Amino acid sequence: MEHQFYKTAGISLILGSLLIIATMVMHPHGGSLEYLIKISNQITITHALAIFSIPIITFGFYGLTLKLLTPNKIAVLAFIILCFGFVAVMFAALINGLTLPYFLNEFADSLDANRAVVDPIVYYGFAINKPLDYIFMTGCCLAILLYSIIIVRSNLLHKWIGYFGILLIAFAVFGVLTGFIFTNLTGFRVFTFSLAAWILSSAVLLIRSK
Repeated sequence: MEHQFYKTAGISLILGSLLIIATMVMHPHGGSLEYLIKISNQITITHALAIFSIPIITFGFYGLTLKLLTPNKIAVLAFIILCFGFVAVMFAALINGLTLPYFLNEFADSLDANRAVVDPIVYYGFAINKPLDYIFMTGCCLAILLYSIIIVRSNLLHKWIGYFGILLIAFAVFGVLTGFIFTNLTGFRVFTFSLAAWILSSAVLLIRSK
């Protein structure tokens, strides 16, 4: 029964990761307000997909947390930190992916006349989105670092996935120190694909674990 649960959790991690990858591949580039109105349906679909993936991948991480549970319960702390990050990215997707297209479509026929009002509101939405992205990325990095340390110090999963996670976090810190921007579309894709690579690898090991 326990192995079946880990298998289900691993499949959830894989499915959630694939949904996130699909979201980032389909994610449109930004542009003028007119362009955002034109691609509003695509924006809504991609961000709705991202929101849909959150509970699926959270369940998978719940299984990984139980697999990595040690007497000090640090894996629970990692899971809580991760959930904070997921809540932040959910609000980011809600604001820029669902609320923004709806708001802009309300002014689709009178955009020029209302541009003085629309521009500051749209900019404010982007300003809120940026710290939410940072909370998400920081939460994921801290959680993966804790999970990876547990893996390295225990025999609960293969140690290489722990070293892989630590290496990814080291590269993320190096990117921040050298001025790499993770909050634009290219930077966020690099971060998300790296995160997905670790999650997919962990999922396979979780499915195969005894």
